[in-house]
Amino acid sequence: MAVHTTSAPEAAAPTTRERILDEALDLFAQSGYGGASMRELARRVGIRESSLYNHFSGKAAILEAIVSEHGPASSASRLEEPRYKQLARQPAAFCRQFALDLVEQWSDPREHQFQKVITAERNRVPGIRAKFADQFYAREQRLMTDYFRGFALAGLVATPDARETARLFAAGLIYIRLEHYVMGAAPSPRAKVIEAIDRYLAFFLSLIAADKDNNKKRKPKGENRGKAAPD
Repeated sequence: MAVHTTSAPEAAAPTTRERILDEALDLFAQSGYGGASMRELARRVGIRESSLYNHFSGKAAILEAIVSEHGPASSASRLEEPRYKQLARQPAAFCRQFALDLVEQWSDPREHQFQKVITAERNRVPGIRAKFADQFYAREQRLMTDYFRGFALAGLVATPDARETARLFAAGLIYIRLEHYVMGAAPSPRAKVIEAIDRYLAFFLSLIAADKDNNKKRKPKGENRGKAAPD
């Protein structure tokens, strides 16, 4: 009896759930959440409409899954990967890796679709605004703050407030995205974006550079390590 072995293309083939989300993202971006129908989605995926409900309870659940897996959610998930944890004592390498991963994300057509959908729908679908805020403002910010707090405690950077340092880092990257991917008639060439990233990182890292003579005296805001504050 012949034994079937899974080829690389078969192994890499998207699951039905993944195809549903990909097609739903495209459909929502084109027709809007309200204008998209489950029937049309099923037709695009190539399955019966009833089969969609084997994977999602309805259209709202599909949109919630998109919010949970695209955009800021994917950025936060990266921060939990081993390749980032290995940079927990390398602030410059960490910042550059995060920025380069964002460039790849910004260049993905699905990211543009996601931003279009979430901008239009986050105030219309119950629960979506809260989920989006949780993914963007809470989870990603918390993880980023933890990294900068670790850098500061190790004396690798100088900052009185790890949370505000993380916010400053993100703000500069957001501005680069607006300048090179949102405001122009077309996205900037990758080389120009990388040049802007490198210029910003050099400036940002110079702002938080550790003072080797004094970094032992500095502690991030709120980091007393159990010691009582002086009277």
